[in-house]
Amino acid sequence: MNTHHSSLIPHPSLLSILIPVYNERAYLTRCLERVLEAPLPEGMEREVVLVDDASTDGTTDLVRELAARHAPVVRAVFQERNQGKGAAIARAVGEMRGQYAIFQDADLEYDPSDYGMLLQPILEGHADVVYGSRFVPRTMRRVLNYHHELGNRLLTTLSNIFSGLNLTDMETCYKAFRADILRTIPIRSKRFGIEPEITAKVAKRRCAVYEVPISYHGRGYAEGKKIGWKDGVSALATILRYWILDDCYEERYGHSILSDLSRARQFNEWMAREIVPHLGRRILEVGAGIGNLSRHLPKRELLLLTDVEDQYLSLLADAWRGNALVDVAKFDLTSDADAAALRDRNVDTVVCLNVLEHIKDDAAALGRLRSMLGPGGRLVLLVPQHRWLFCAYDRELGHFRRYDRAGLRSLVESQGFRVTRLKGFNALAILGWWFNGRVLGRTKIGRVQLKLFDLCVPLMRLVEKVLPLPGISLICVAETAGEGSSSKSHVSS
Repeated sequence: MNTHHSSLIPHPSLLSILIPVYNERAYLTRCLERVLEAPLPEGMEREVVLVDDASTDGTTDLVRELAARHAPVVRAVFQERNQGKGAAIARAVGEMRGQYAIFQDADLEYDPSDYGMLLQPILEGHADVVYGSRFVPRTMRRVLNYHHELGNRLLTTLSNIFSGLNLTDMETCYKAFRADILRTIPIRSKRFGIEPEITAKVAKRRCAVYEVPISYHGRGYAEGKKIGWKDGVSALATILRYWILDDCYEERYGHSILSDLSRARQFNEWMAREIVPHLGRRILEVGAGIGNLSRHLPKRELLLLTDVEDQYLSLLADAWRGNALVDVAKFDLTSDADAAALRDRNVDTVVCLNVLEHIKDDAAALGRLRSMLGPGGRLVLLVPQHRWLFCAYDRELGHFRRYDRAGLRSLVESQGFRVTRLKGFNALAILGWWFNGRVLGRTKIGRVQLKLFDLCVPLMRLVEKVLPLPGISLICVAETAGEGSSSKSHVSS
């Protein structure tokens, strides 16, 4: 994949090794030595982020000493109070700088010489996330406590049932990630629930997950092992919690409501199905954000993903790296210069969903989109409908307006388009939007409410096929004049 915004691409060869530390004075020095000596793929550099979780055995001073000795490769971060492994990992994720990341425990159970094997599926472009399995056969393994292994396998089986994955070792502490994926996953679990939580979230985001065999030299409780049966019960609760809740994206990677809507996977797929029949071979998406819709759009000759926010462009560039059919470019819909810079991409379709209502001068914005399309080019819009529904939700989202059918048609056609289709979309959401936004004055969609909404998508699709209901949104398909444009016009509710 090429990019017109190359300055945003993260360091192409830096591995962030994230090490949560709590009372590991006996093992930490040797562990860090192995981490620093571990072979990495050619040209790759490393950084180590140590997070001391308010240790009480002198580990805190040791962490400070090791960070000073190995600076700048090793950096130390200190929690003010003990919060647990999950909280320490979340802190490390916020501090990391690399394009790739690996979780590393601070003891000697996991062997850093396996880094190359963990990274290989990601570097080859096959995987987003790689699990290092303790249960995939290798030439040598340490014999462990049977009941502990049985508990791990039971939790893995339950996780697989609810996530749909077929992992052999969900609870492994050796996990490697593309950093752009890891940065956008909210980590809520404070303790060891981080393993089933992350597994549920990468599954729901449909990440490409691989497993590789690793060496494992497990400790007993006498040697300092900290996880116990209570953590197993907590893991089961975590599996169930994130099967129900689609808490898959950090809010800082999207406006809170838009971030919530990104968790509605069935809704996003439904929206994509509605517009795909109207798309050509060279498609430009306006306001791609974190790519929730992008992954459902066809990749024919060109899919050009654009946004105005640098953080989104960086995420998109990493997500589609290596895909020759997908490109990423900065595009501000209020900028004539940005529109002019993209005209040579020769797109035949512009997709602009839930964007136009954010632009103060929407007529000028449509004019810029028109200037990017040749004869027979197509515009696919989705905008909020019904002015009487304008409420706290709209204000929180930064909407300037909601549209009506006649007004949208007039606006689009005033900019040199001919509307060929107007269709209402998502009718059953009107009641919920009105009640929550206008009656209750809420500004945020609750996650349980959103989950119920997403579960109702198959019913909503069926109802809208049978009944011509007025949708909460309007889908507008319009064409430019010239060869290739259709002579038919279709209007529905």
